[in-house]
Amino acid sequence: MRNILLELKEKLMPKKPEQEGEFEEYVEVGSDAQDEARGKVLVKPFMIEDFEDIKPILDCLREGYTVALVNIKPLKEKDLVELKRAINKLKKTCDAIEGDIAGFGEDYIVAVPNFATIYRSKETEEVQE
Repeated sequence: MRNILLELKEKLMPKKPEQEGEFEEYVEVGSDAQDEARGKVLVKPFMIEDFEDIKPILDCLREGYTVALVNIKPLKEKDLVELKRAINKLKKTCDAIEGDIAGFGEDYIVAVPNFATIYRSKETEEVQE
């Protein structure tokens, strides 16, 4: 019985290299580069020309690694009702992910995930519904 177990062990266990020039073969299970990229924060600019342009912004915010700088000027000049609708959608998503959103200047909004907070001063104002 012992001989059978030893034979089975030898077949299942990888063999040790016998010479200095030989190396064991291995398979890389995971990629550290992908994990490292997930750990970094991405600051990404966006531009809203139509209401449909907020979908990629919402997707990035939900992933949790993106700070979105959103230029609202094109939609502001085109349709104020759609702009208000888009801002409300962004605000609701930020509330859902426990993030933060604020306007700065007249033409930009910044939206951040839950790990960040936006400093508020005279230059930044809270986005209101």
